[in-house]
Amino acid sequence: MVGRKKKKMAGTKAGGLKAAQTNKSKYGKEFYARIGQKGGRLGHTGGFAANPALARLAGAKGGRLSKRGPAKKAA
Repeated sequence: MVGRKKKKMAGTKAGGLKAAQTNKSKYGKEFYARIGQKGGRLGHTGGFAANPALARLAGAKGGRLSKRGPAKKAA
């Protein structure tokens, strides 16, 4: 490879740093903060974390439907 420059490839640390620099120059230095905010706003946490009683009922239902049979005591 005489006379050729080494290219910075995507998927490498150097390529990632170059891509970050390009994104910041195109879209502003707050680019990553803005896309992080968008992801945070889209999160919909809830379900069992929001309703422990529902988690208890679901766990009981799953336990009744067990395919393993009754628990056996260790000798």
